[in-house]
Amino acid sequence: MGNQLKFFYMAKVYPQTLSSSTPVCSKQQVFTLLMKSLILGSNGCTVFDSDGCIVYRVDNYHTKCSKQVHIMDAKGEVLFTIVAKKLSVLGLWEGYRPANTGKKKKKPEFRVTKVLNIRKVLGFRRGASSFKVVVGLDKNQPREYVMEAQICKSSCKIVDNSGKLVAEVKRKITNSGVVLGEDVLTMVVEPYEDHCLIMGLVVVFGLILRKM
Repeated sequence: MGNQLKFFYMAKVYPQTLSSSTPVCSKQQVFTLLMKSLILGSNGCTVFDSDGCIVYRVDNYHTKCSKQVHIMDAKGEVLFTIVAKKLSVLGLWEGYRPANTGKKKKKPEFRVTKVLNIRKVLGFRRGASSFKVVVGLDKNQPREYVMEAQICKSSCKIVDNSGKLVAEVKRKITNSGVVLGEDVLTMVVEPYEDHCLIMGLVVVFGLILRKM
């Protein structure tokens, strides 16, 4: 089923339909995430807009769950580099814009850390994992978000510190009500949110799922 879906999307996407992603939009945007690379034998993911055009892609080639992942646009230009930190017990990921990677003292734009939930450790809460997201570190203007991930359902929600929904990822459902495979997800981004930033957080989610 996965290969059939991959060929379906490849048939829809032509060189002239490669899209330049809009960083911020005044309307809610819906994307389709194929948690596979379109490069044969490669790991990663491919993101399509509502017209079926590629807007983002991650190609890890023969490496899965890499410690460093590059998010590219349709033309292959790097938009974000995600780095998994080795020394964190709970899990720590940082995201860098290309402008930040050449500096001597690198500052990430965002940092994602897993939150230890005592109730879950004791067995009162299963299935959900919470992650603290801090963005704006490179500009010394930190803002906090929470990413709530349901690993078993391949879904997550990102909310700001007021509880307002920023973005959501979940299994894709067709118009006829058919739930597609675990590798096919829908990403909904609310208005006036930075699409590149949200994509960076979603890639962290994909690394947590060990899908890339």
